[in-house]
Amino acid sequence: METFSLLLSGLENALTLQNIFFCFLGVTIGMFVGVLPGLGPVTTTALLIPITFGMDPAAAIIMISGVFYGAMYGGTITSVLINVPGEAASVVTAIDGYQMAKQGRAGTALGVAAIGSFIGGIAAIILLAFVGPPLARLALKFGPPEYFAMLLFGLLMVVALMGESVVKGLIAVIFGLLLSLIGMDPVSGEIRFHFGQIELYEGIDFVVLAMGMFGISEILISLENRNDLKEPAKIKKLLPERGEWGPSFKAIGRGTSVGLFLGLIPGSNSIISSIISYALEKKIAKDPSRFGKGAIEGVAGPETANNAHIGSALIPLFTLGLPTSAAVAMLFSAFIIHGLTPGPKLFEQNSLLVWTIIASMFIGNIILLIFNLPMARLWAKVTLVPYKLLFPLIVVIILLGTYSINNSLWDVFMTIFFGVIGYFLKKMNIPIAATLLTFVLGSQIEMSLFQSLSISQNGLLIFFQRPISMAFLSIAIIAVIISAVSGMRKKKTILEGDMEV
Repeated sequence: METFSLLLSGLENALTLQNIFFCFLGVTIGMFVGVLPGLGPVTTTALLIPITFGMDPAAAIIMISGVFYGAMYGGTITSVLINVPGEAASVVTAIDGYQMAKQGRAGTALGVAAIGSFIGGIAAIILLAFVGPPLARLALKFGPPEYFAMLLFGLLMVVALMGESVVKGLIAVIFGLLLSLIGMDPVSGEIRFHFGQIELYEGIDFVVLAMGMFGISEILISLENRNDLKEPAKIKKLLPERGEWGPSFKAIGRGTSVGLFLGLIPGSNSIISSIISYALEKKIAKDPSRFGKGAIEGVAGPETANNAHIGSALIPLFTLGLPTSAAVAMLFSAFIIHGLTPGPKLFEQNSLLVWTIIASMFIGNIILLIFNLPMARLWAKVTLVPYKLLFPLIVVIILLGTYSINNSLWDVFMTIFFGVIGYFLKKMNIPIAATLLTFVLGSQIEMSLFQSLSISQNGLLIFFQRPISMAFLSIAIIAVIISAVSGMRKKKTILEGDMEV
């Protein structure tokens, strides 16, 4: 009952004109971002954060959250209509969604995707509302060793789940940790790795790093790979046939479960949820040969899974202060900039604000459902904006946004510098999302490690003498070992195949 009363009070606050406007603005920008290939929620959030300076914290977080989950909806439209995924997680949707469009059933594909996305998103918000507070109360019992183990667990899971190999994941993580060490030592106050530059005394600004490594680098990659986009397919009937409702809702139910579970795991992302959901649907189908030829379950399951994943990923952020992906890390940064600290005390110290944000997500998902049904064709037209107009505009916005943080040209040059680095890391398939996550968590890991060792009587053994910290570390180490063995087997299989050829 307490959860319902808190949610109602949050809904009352979320329904003010100001908060409704910023919710609408956020999900609209998110849709726009999802529709346009080459952009993404990480880049866009980095652009918006400087604009939110001086805004009411609730309105700012509501808008940025809207971008976060709105982008998932937008990516579906171009995947189905023109076979160009606006978001990476929508790649799986394009397999059967575009085939349905070629069969004259684009509207049905978009309709079932919108319904599944709505159900998955709402289920994740309900889970956040009911699981968040008790999980936060449990996390309040964590000491420095448990907190360090949890953060290290997150980083090791990033290594295990991101990128093509454990080695590349480690490179990304180590690079992020090195960047987080620049500036003032949080323990001694000593200035480290400043290379004689006064501007580095306070470290590297998170927004500068994110705008460069995600924004500038993504534009450079897109300029290499840009293709002329075709006219979107026509949208007719939006709802499935009578016999398709049953299979669609079963796929939506399974996709919801997959997304909710994987969203809680640090290092996983919505792409993994989509792939697993698609594989599951194909595995249990009576006729797997339908998949890849326009199977409606191949659209309903993955679309539900990636939206459920996005909402579920907010649970570790709100309750433990643990961002599980690059996009969530941007949301984490927005909280910090507005004087809020995600974690166990968030529900206690900022109760009304938290419940207002959660309630606004219900409103945002309803708005997105409306956007995705009658207005899908209109959104698809956005993809036809010429790249020669779009990309220069994005670069200008990125550099102006960077400059506005500290009114410093140094930040502008650093953004370009990290953009070039990000470009080369992407070319080498090194997961830059892992770099961003470790950069965010680096100072917290350092502080919790120092505090743990200062209270320990047995050095590093303290992490294995406490059940919770030992559990976190054991699971993470096992995951990394499994990932390494799997990578070695895959490499061996490829080499054997080459030898046979």
